[in-house]
Amino acid sequence: MSNIKLIVTDLDGTLLDSNHNLPPNFWEIEQQLFDHNIVLAIATGRQFYNIIEVFDKSKDRIVFLAENGNFAYYKGAELFANPLMREEANTFVKIGRTVKDAFVILCGKNAAYVENTDEKFLSEARKYYSRLEIVTDLTQVSDAILKVTLCDFNHVPTNSYLHFKSFENEYKIAISGTVWLDITGFNANKGVAVKNIQSMWNITAEETMVFGDFLNDYEMMQTAKYSYAMKNAHPEIIKISNFTTQFDNNNGGVIDVISQVIISKL
Repeated sequence: MSNIKLIVTDLDGTLLDSNHNLPPNFWEIEQQLFDHNIVLAIATGRQFYNIIEVFDKSKDRIVFLAENGNFAYYKGAELFANPLMREEANTFVKIGRTVKDAFVILCGKNAAYVENTDEKFLSEARKYYSRLEIVTDLTQVSDAILKVTLCDFNHVPTNSYLHFKSFENEYKIAISGTVWLDITGFNANKGVAVKNIQSMWNITAEETMVFGDFLNDYEMMQTAKYSYAMKNAHPEIIKISNFTTQFDNNNGGVIDVISQVIISKL
């Protein structure tokens, strides 16, 4: 499969193991992809400042699609961004404040913002947001807002999701993890971001490989001929993908496919 020119992978539950570590042989594989001019992109709900720490060693040659594809960055420069309108973000903040056992994160270009100091919440948030600021009022934050996120410890599908379900015709309401709900513009998702990268690099879906595991990867799985759901993926992601990895994220499922399908044939 030497025709692959672009590989896009999600992070949590996909490339990273349950302890948020990269596979042991990741850097070796990344070097080989780079040497053969295969573009590697990271598409995640995480904050840009968080993921660039993980990939600092190769930060000038990996494409970063942060905040579920709402912020794209490559070689020290922003490629594109899809912020929410201030009024929209504030509406979601106000609703989010009313959700039991859930906490709102306002995801801006410069930092992520919270107005709650609950220790359990902050501990969870800091895993994914390296720049995290505590403010008194989220509706007064002046940053450009890429995404509104809820950290919900009371079962997202039956708790926070129900508060925002009515917005699904106008916005992307994505259950993006066990305790995460992400709200973005309707046309702001990982799929749109991957299509933008394909256009910029003149790469087709037939030349693209993607890996994902959860519902915020849904649109992305439709952008590539070689779409791989993780063995441990959400059933809907497995259903829509063309392939499933042999191993889960704790056993290097992504790297196994890349090694077997691409590296071995270079």
